Amino acid sequence: MSETTDRTTAKRRSATIIDVAKAANVAVGTVSRYLNGQIIRRSNREQIETAIHDLGYRRNAAAASIRTDLTHMIGFLVPTFDEFHARMLEHLARSVRQTGRALLTYCHGGDPRIVAEALDFFAAQRVDALVMDGTAEVYHRVDDLITHDVPIIFYNNDVKGLAADRVMVENQKASYRIVTHLIDLGHQRIGMLTGNPANSSAVERLTGYEQALIEYGLPMDPALTVRGNWVYEGGYQATKRLMQLETPPTAIFAANYNMAMGALGWFKENGLRVPTDISLVSFDDVEIFRLLDAGITAVAQPVAKIADTITDILVERLADPSGSHNRTTLLECDIILRGSTRRLT
Repeated sequence: MSETTDRTTAKRRSATIIDVAKAANVAVGTVSRYLNGQIIRRSNREQIETAIHDLGYRRNAAAASIRTDLTHMIGFLVPTFDEFHARMLEHLARSVRQTGRALLTYCHGGDPRIVAEALDFFAAQRVDALVMDGTAEVYHRVDDLITHDVPIIFYNNDVKGLAADRVMVENQKASYRIVTHLIDLGHQRIGMLTGNPANSSAVERLTGYEQALIEYGLPMDPALTVRGNWVYEGGYQATKRLMQLETPPTAIFAANYNMAMGALGWFKENGLRVPTDISLVSFDDVEIFRLLDAGITAVAQPVAKIADTITDILVERLADPSGSHNRTTLLECDIILRGSTRRLT
């Protein structure tokens, strides 16, 4: 699509701050600083002013005046600082910092009481917005923040029914693809180490696994799906159960890297080699996977893109609080093929 077409489309549907940034070829944060009267480079200012004129962008002054006491702090609520969430913190902090804001982080460790404490803390600190891995136990507290005009953006796990924006990956599609890879190699008994079923990502990844089996006409054996709750020890124990079945699986799909590492721990202690004795794939790619002798085939989440998308939405919501919300952005994942699977003969 040409730049002229982009501008025409933006005019027709009322241009947003993101449209202005694209037309001016600058970051969304740069447009935000311009709109808030902050100093930016002259060349950027001229490009932004041209884009605003061409697009007919109109900032909602009434909405912008709703919150004039912005703290320029963004809350970030995470369940743990594992590899995935630590990378999210790194990328999101950098992305948010480029908009002139700071990230205020709180880790709850999966305890609903601490989640509630964290939400109270963020409210007391008057954060401008909150980014969080969804947890349904505190639905009403989060809803209260939304009622008080605090924008919420969920990532990784959703909480249904709340007027919030969402930036998620295509969990089901990616899981389906990696399981069909195993099926294409001839595997028919494929075990899965599942996450906590209270989490939307766990449900979606399990659904992708089941979809692949159904479409390829493979039996659905409940004994082949064992809950590992996202953690190393859970993956270790779940793998032990799978491998002690009368007919154990020939391949295992771990719904996250922690459980994949637990599986590798059990294999090592019991003298099994990947992929000679058992094939293994994982959702989430981490550096150590490419350093292992076989290398672990994995679903790679676009962490930097998730962070940048969240930041773009934050800037837009804070620039125009009356704008659209309750949007869901789905991002694709890559499948990184390494040496942890083998073809059955």
